[in-house]
Amino acid sequence: MKRGIFTLLFLVGALCSFAADGPYKSIRDFKVLPKNSPQVNAVNLQKAIDWASTTGAALFVDPSDEPYAVSSGIILKPNVSLIGANPPEARGTKNATKNAPVGSVFKIVDADHPFITVESSTQIKGIQFWYANQELTDPAKIIKYPPTIQTSHTSSTQAVTLTDLTFYGEYVAMDFNATRALICELILIENCYGYPLSGEFIKIDYCYDIPRFLHCHVNPAIMRKMGFRFSKAIIDAVIKNKTYCYSINHTDNAQLMDLFTFATYGGIHLGGESYGQLTNFNLDCVTVGLYKEGNNTKNRNWQIAQGSIIANAGTELSEIHPIVIEGQGHTALTNVEAFSGGNGALTNMGKSADFMLIKGDKRATVSVVGSRMRNYESAQPFTIQNPMAQVQAVACVDKDENLYNATFGVK
Repeated sequence: MKRGIFTLLFLVGALCSFAADGPYKSIRDFKVLPKNSPQVNAVNLQKAIDWASTTGAALFVDPSDEPYAVSSGIILKPNVSLIGANPPEARGTKNATKNAPVGSVFKIVDADHPFITVESSTQIKGIQFWYANQELTDPAKIIKYPPTIQTSHTSSTQAVTLTDLTFYGEYVAMDFNATRALICELILIENCYGYPLSGEFIKIDYCYDIPRFLHCHVNPAIMRKMGFRFSKAIIDAVIKNKTYCYSINHTDNAQLMDLFTFATYGGIHLGGESYGQLTNFNLDCVTVGLYKEGNNTKNRNWQIAQGSIIANAGTELSEIHPIVIEGQGHTALTNVEAFSGGNGALTNMGKSADFMLIKGDKRATVSVVGSRMRNYESAQPFTIQNPMAQVQAVACVDKDENLYNATFGVK
């Protein structure tokens, strides 16, 4: 019995020693401290990352009542995990004595570079990114910060995991627009929250091995709990950028699930060189909900299901469409609902021009099953400007709450 106890104590002691001296360390061990200047913290954080890269170590961002101010330009080198203590914070954390976040928080103070550039086999988890100087009321004073997290432009970036992240005041949150020469692959983005003032939360291009966007939430109320809010003028300015909250192109078999956005011009852009599955989404107070393109008929096809779109944003009814399809390929929609109405948080028309706009001049097919379509102005839910398109709607419901079954276009 005693031998067993001594063995257990030895193992516990060995594990504690490994945690203290082994490949898992606090950034404070490298003198990254809340009291330091942003420049000093940037130098020390980079030193910590350089150390961790050689062993595949994790760096812990200790929670604090004062954020870690850090200058931009950090490079997250291969094999490093940067880990904080926080889940995604839908309304922000709150300091007990002032309007500021608490926890594992990086305070970004300059617009010189992307805050952190990620290289292969890296992870960022449980961290809040705060742009404390971002404008809240006057659109003319919005600071166009570079992306908070960006793929490397000097090497191919593969196997990056971004989870449980919160962004406050960012302009672009996550930019994985790569190139054909330096692609990115196996990018997993999950449980991330924010409201980018460019309207772009996640954008990815040239990712040929299954990118995944899962369980992400974009909303201007992201800082409500800490006492900050964006004005209606700021929100209208975001919509005027005519960008998409989630954009994807040059990808194979992309997986998009449980995506939410409120008050951006576009919800989700599925580029002409992409295909995959999109399920369980809510695109609220947008001008265009889904914009699906296609550059061939072989594999530029999307299966889209279980979604809700409220398209009403802006001042030109002719621009407001829950769904726009352009180009070639097939689009299959199942149980995708679109409705509209007014919302005082932004300038809006309270309705959409139609349910779906189909553009182009090449062969495209669309099937719509079990979808409710309402609050659109046009006589018919489909506006078909592509003479080569074929559309079939089955078991749908139109704006008059009548069952709707129809077939349009060439055979």
